[in-house]
Amino acid sequence: MKYLKTTIKNVIFCCLLTAINANAQLTDATSPLHTLQPDYPTPYVVPQREAVKAVLDRVYNFLEDNSASKIINASTKAEITDYKKKDIDITFAPGAFRLTSYEWGVTYAGMLLASKATGENYYADYSNKRIKLITDIAENYPAKNIKDPDMLKTLHPEALDFAGALCAAFIKAKQDGLKANIDPLVNNYIDFISNKQFRLEDGTLARNRPQDNTLWLDDMFMSVPALAQMGKYTGDVKYFDDAVKQVNQFSKRMFNQEKGIYMHGWVQSMSVHPQFHWARANGWAVMAMVELLEVLPKEHPGYSEVLSQLEAHIAGLVKYQDGTGFWHQLLDRNDTYLETSATAIYTYSIARAINRGYIDGLAYAPAVLLGWNAVESKVNDKGQVEGTCVGTGMGFDPAFYYYRPINVFAAHGYGPVLLAGAEVIMLLKDNEFEMNDSSLQLKLKK
Repeated sequence: MKYLKTTIKNVIFCCLLTAINANAQLTDATSPLHTLQPDYPTPYVVPQREAVKAVLDRVYNFLEDNSASKIINASTKAEITDYKKKDIDITFAPGAFRLTSYEWGVTYAGMLLASKATGENYYADYSNKRIKLITDIAENYPAKNIKDPDMLKTLHPEALDFAGALCAAFIKAKQDGLKANIDPLVNNYIDFISNKQFRLEDGTLARNRPQDNTLWLDDMFMSVPALAQMGKYTGDVKYFDDAVKQVNQFSKRMFNQEKGIYMHGWVQSMSVHPQFHWARANGWAVMAMVELLEVLPKEHPGYSEVLSQLEAHIAGLVKYQDGTGFWHQLLDRNDTYLETSATAIYTYSIARAINRGYIDGLAYAPAVLLGWNAVESKVNDKGQVEGTCVGTGMGFDPAFYYYRPINVFAAHGYGPVLLAGAEVIMLLKDNEFEMNDSSLQLKLKK
């Protein structure tokens, strides 16, 4: 019994000593608590350019292997290389993605930018090969012989989705040196945007779905970059004027000044306008403004308005960035899922705005790097982009947005990841970053 009591005393003494030591280690008097490493869910580090490029390479390899780069005989499936044999039914070779959708317009632009950022030609070759293929089909084959329905949609657009993003990417490729006859397609696209797409009475681009006279925030991107690039390509100021008008008139109806973000849809016949701040649509809007400012002459009377709107939108977006670095599917509803494509678009757009001097890099660059670290975590070993919301219409209830599926074959994620990585590489080239008192900071140039 005496031995048992002694043992119990020793155990109690050891426990007390351990508790005292533990408490001593956790007091500010015995340890610099501010240096303790937080348990960050997303790496809280300065990205390295080589690591960013490695992510872009994985995406490139996946897309090169899984998107068509040739046309085949629709019946025999044999590759077609002689376009002079015109009386043949053709289609694209099998692939996981459509080559003529707006998502792939973004992807072509992303590959072109990745080539500039890294100096590697194979990124640009990806886009140039496929853009030339599309122009060759348009030049050599009548519609009756084209059996790919999406190719027919881009030859005869019935919606902005099959015109705007491709138009902008084709012009960029041409100006970067692509040797292809893009003009017939580009003129066709811009004619649709300027003259055939439905508009409200004041000229704002609109659709008659899901209700008559509906504005889709997405359509800022489906039109403005194409108009902007056409203004640069032709020197005709009317395209710049229309692009500025679209930004201003969409913003007047759809931008929430208090929150600093846009609603997804606006229906003219509604007496009130339900506000669902869908993340990717806000991405299309911020990217449209960045793309417009890239080519809009500074002396244009609308330049300062677009710049002010961009500044206001970026300030609003950054307020809603999650601690993981991502943004939520509905920006102002933290119980919606974290979404990759919007996060990548914001990362690209804010980084480009910094790189072009539109906004304060000291204030916003840390959010960009955190955003990239989040995006990088969603590119798996195969080069697939995880966590991307599939194509999405417009809803006026929360369930519609809360439960939209995600899928690695949602094409919307790939172009934004390429754009974001490329722009982050350029941000890292031109700036130094440091961990300053444990926080990620832009290092001021002296």
